[in-house]
Amino acid sequence: MMTKTIHLLLTAALIIATGFTGQAFATHISQPVLIDPQTQYATGETIVLRGRVDYNEQPAPDVLLNFKLTRPDGSVAADQSYPSDQNGLFEFKFDTRNEKAGSYQFTVTSHCLEIHRYACTYKNQMLPIHLK
Repeated sequence: MMTKTIHLLLTAALIIATGFTGQAFATHISQPVLIDPQTQYATGETIVLRGRVDYNEQPAPDVLLNFKLTRPDGSVAADQSYPSDQNGLFEFKFDTRNEKAGSYQFTVTSHCLEIHRYACTYKNQMLPIHLK
């Protein structure tokens, strides 16, 4: 009976330990958050999207972000990367003068510093943009 109890306790401990492994390695989780995004623009206007990067529910400076704007036909209109500022804020601008009307897809993805890539969880936020 004692052996059975020890076996059950060891099995439970193993399940608990391996159940939390994924979270232990994903220690660098930042989340881009768009602030009051505008989704309707006239062709020729500049798209301006602002936001912040949250890490543990606090603004995070110097987090690498990738900004991608995809055209209605699936081609990439913009693909840029740069870090959040010292206050954890970011701004994306795109001139639509040479673009056609339609529904575009904006995606901002947070990355990590190179030394944290092994423990990074890439989070993104997507937003449909409509050019009239």
